[in-house]
Amino acid sequence: MPRIRSRPAPLVLLAALVLATGTTGAGGMSGAALASAAEAPGLSVDLTAPTHPISPLVYGMNFAGESLAKELRLPVRRWGGNATTRYNYLLDTTNRASDWYFENIPGDNPDPGALPDGSETDRFVDQDRRTGTATILTLPLIGWAPKERAKACGFSVARYGPQQSTDPWNPDCGNGVRPDGTQITGNDPHETSVEAGPAYVTGWLGHLREKYGDAARGGVRFYNLDNEPDIWFSTHRDVHPAGPGYDEMRDRTYAIAGAVKAADPGAATLGPVGWGWNSLTLSGSDQQRCSIEGCWGDPPDRAAHGGVPFGEWYLAQMRAYEQEHGTRILDYYDNHWYPQAPGVFSGDPGDAATQALRLRQTRTLWDRTYTDESWIGQPVYLIPRMKDMVARNYPGTKVAVTEYSFGAMGSLNGALAQADALGIFGREGADLATLWSPPAATDPGAYAFRMYLNYDGQGGRFGDTSVLSSSTDQSRLAVYGATRSADGALTLMVINKTGEDLAAPVAITGRVPGGTAQVHRYDGADLTKIVRAPDLPVRPAPTGRSASTISTTFPANSITELVVLDTVPPTAPGTPSAGRPGPRSVTLSWKPATDNVAVTGYELTRTGADGTVVTTTTATRTTVTGLSPGRRYAFTVRGRDAAGNRGPASRPATITTPRG
Repeated sequence: MPRIRSRPAPLVLLAALVLATGTTGAGGMSGAALASAAEAPGLSVDLTAPTHPISPLVYGMNFAGESLAKELRLPVRRWGGNATTRYNYLLDTTNRASDWYFENIPGDNPDPGALPDGSETDRFVDQDRRTGTATILTLPLIGWAPKERAKACGFSVARYGPQQSTDPWNPDCGNGVRPDGTQITGNDPHETSVEAGPAYVTGWLGHLREKYGDAARGGVRFYNLDNEPDIWFSTHRDVHPAGPGYDEMRDRTYAIAGAVKAADPGAATLGPVGWGWNSLTLSGSDQQRCSIEGCWGDPPDRAAHGGVPFGEWYLAQMRAYEQEHGTRILDYYDNHWYPQAPGVFSGDPGDAATQALRLRQTRTLWDRTYTDESWIGQPVYLIPRMKDMVARNYPGTKVAVTEYSFGAMGSLNGALAQADALGIFGREGADLATLWSPPAATDPGAYAFRMYLNYDGQGGRFGDTSVLSSSTDQSRLAVYGATRSADGALTLMVINKTGEDLAAPVAITGRVPGGTAQVHRYDGADLTKIVRAPDLPVRPAPTGRSASTISTTFPANSITELVVLDTVPPTAPGTPSAGRPGPRSVTLSWKPATDNVAVTGYELTRTGADGTVVTTTTATRTTVTGLSPGRRYAFTVRGRDAAGNRGPASRPATITTPRG
């Protein structure tokens, strides 16, 4: 979670749409109403272009409540943040670090005598198992854990003197800053903590494995390698006052990640879990030193490591470990992301200028041409940047963002930014993402997730294969498209980020016209629900036979999802061709059927004196057995698609089996 800015400062085709057909009647708006909407950017979807899978893990959260997680069938949930860096599973006690006076606080455990059973993390995993959600737990690299199940604090007023701020409920616990503004140094970490290294991690994973099974058998699947270690010098300075350098991060990762893989080889690790922009290029040591000395142009720890930026060096070191030991100990390159532009990361949506800025800031996730409007002052393009770093230094490593937030989850503006971010994660090929500080189930931000995970209240989900979708101006009207493998549906999400209605057709290449598009919309008209609007026709486009269009108007500040169900059956396959039949078998083959989405299988019908038999296959060639010698048989074949549409039968092929 964001606690420091280490350098001082000098939005799947998910769309909010009200759709128009240009005619009056059910599902349409009048031509006058359509004409009154502002001219919109052009939207297009190309189903003939290359595609890629969307990882379901990009729709995760930190600490989501059980009812919302169950409703959404939340794919992944993280137990993370500053308090998880120092946690003792044996005592169910955390140290809250700089978030709350560096205090050890025991968990609210109903039966402390049963520990480690029933700890906070056990209960976290228990919830995830009830909701079918994968778990991410945070493990300590810092080397310390609370020493006992009792309250204690890192900077006692009785021991270290008056401090600028103290815990209102425990006034002996201070914030570690003297009244004159200087930080207290030289305190003893053992006042709150005991050493916790690889053996501690091995013991914890042993407990989890015994209780839940290993990762391959339904146990905990993911482990964060600590939380934002590059700013321990601030958040956990009572036990780690110096920012960790390149070598320390490598060595601690080798030790702890190695312990994870030894204890549970199927578990995935995520690191180095940096706090933000500086984490990509600077070690904690350089961040701490340069924030004091201003050495940003030539950071000394980087210079001592050949001038290689920290993230690049870290990935190369993880690759070197695998090359030497034959074991991959890093599965995900993980970095947190909080927009640094003023007022964006806030629960308050802010004024009109801040709200517009929030919607622009989602471009930091992908846009190589967007100069970040903060002290960063350069293009960020976070997901492509991280993927490029992986490709150069440790191919095969996945990319994760286990904390991010664009703020204002209680507002429509925040929901628009969140919906945009989820679309970007899918389109850009991120592998895992978990929102920090999850929305309440009634917050508009929760509806952004519902649009992807439960748009109809019956489990309707956005597609799982990203298709090429583009807007001529994504800053005004963002569009994301995906097909759904379960039924071949095309799902289109469009987000109107402006304060005016925008009229535009969605042009779809590679989909024959016909049928209708469902319309699911979330906007300011009613922030308590997603509205099912009348269906819209999928009409022919002027560009060709395999092209269609949906005419729409996108209301101001809205999210709309179009769901184009596959109602078009496959064409008839070619007439089956028989090889030389045997007395009891024959091999048949046929030219494939075609379909507007994809043919997923064939039904082969056999008719003869011994009755009619239907068999299924996914191939265009099969061997039929169980025939009788000296009998005459007729065979026809028809295609079917993922939606269950069955095409017409082929012309029949007739064969007679020899008598033997």
